[in-house]
Amino acid sequence: METHEKSATRAIVPVGQQGLAVRSATLVARGLRDLTRDSNWVVKKVFAGHTSSLAISGMGHVCFVSRQFQRGGQYRTGDFGQRVVLYDMEMSIPMIALSVPNEVPVGTQDLTAAFAWSPTARYLVAAWGGWQPELHSFDLHGKMLLGTFGEFGTIPRCLAWSGTEKYFVEACSGGKQASLRLWRVRDDGMSPKGPLSGQPTSELGVPGWLERQTYESEFGEEGAFGGYGRAVFSPDEKTLASVIEIHGDWADDSIALLTVPTLKKQNAFQAQGHITDLSWTHDARKIIYCAAGQAYCLTVETMNFEPLPFGAELCVCHPHLPLCICYSSWLKNSAKGRLFLVDLSRMEVFDEYAAEGIVILSWNGDGSKAYAATQNGMAYIYEPTLL
Repeated sequence: METHEKSATRAIVPVGQQGLAVRSATLVARGLRDLTRDSNWVVKKVFAGHTSSLAISGMGHVCFVSRQFQRGGQYRTGDFGQRVVLYDMEMSIPMIALSVPNEVPVGTQDLTAAFAWSPTARYLVAAWGGWQPELHSFDLHGKMLLGTFGEFGTIPRCLAWSGTEKYFVEACSGGKQASLRLWRVRDDGMSPKGPLSGQPTSELGVPGWLERQTYESEFGEEGAFGGYGRAVFSPDEKTLASVIEIHGDWADDSIALLTVPTLKKQNAFQAQGHITDLSWTHDARKIIYCAAGQAYCLTVETMNFEPLPFGAELCVCHPHLPLCICYSSWLKNSAKGRLFLVDLSRMEVFDEYAAEGIVILSWNGDGSKAYAATQNGMAYIYEPTLL
């Protein structure tokens, strides 16, 4: 019987071009698949210059104060005077500049502003130092100013709408002059001034139940009530969570839970450090908040809290799912911070992306995208293939 000896020698041998092509195609396909999976963040430059305040709508439009926007909707380099403008983040193009009566010329100083988009992105409420000290309401479908309401002494710290546009709130600092004001939105469609006008439905000044954290005679304003900060309506629109800010570098802020629309106190919780952001989970049972660079979870029913296994200064929960996007400006062994998603069911961090200078986070209306932006015009758009 004829036999053939099998060679045990292992050597590099030529391979046909077809085999190489098959192997290369497999590697490329795998690389593209991994790239798609790991590249859910799209980064782009939206505008030039710097702005001190901005807000992002559920449609991906950003409102801010710009010096490079000429009348007629043209963007040019140079200083054309400060204007409140709207940009499309995804297209990176200017849309319109907002104009109001009695708008005064603004010098080189950057003036404070506050903006709030309605959930449908139809309405925008804005306050800016270059305008009269009132809240200005715009209908962006009609590209028109509807009117003014809510005269104030200083630019509000926060403006916010409830999820179905049923309520609107303004939070102001200022110590003893601070206030939290709530309006019930009209839905009859009959008023020429739009859904917001007139006096607030309810108002809260210095909370009578709040105690100083220091003795006034020894520490002056240290430890005293500083005003109201971030304010967010619960998804069911029954409760407003508002940050109560306390003067002092080492003071501890609180979260007040207030009944909507009366602003009567339901409960209060003292945090550890200054609170930089807070967001309700989609089921209205918990609040994710950031204080002194650390993220926490507060259970509303029990008012128990727990530190989460990650640091963050900004957070925004998904409108329908147990997910949260967070930002931390500090990342170990890196000069940059990071954007990342958190699975709130398992408290697991995933989909991280290096970023720096983020000042605002927002989901779009249906939760299919998320946006982050810096004051220097960089946008980070989260586009997951599947949530």
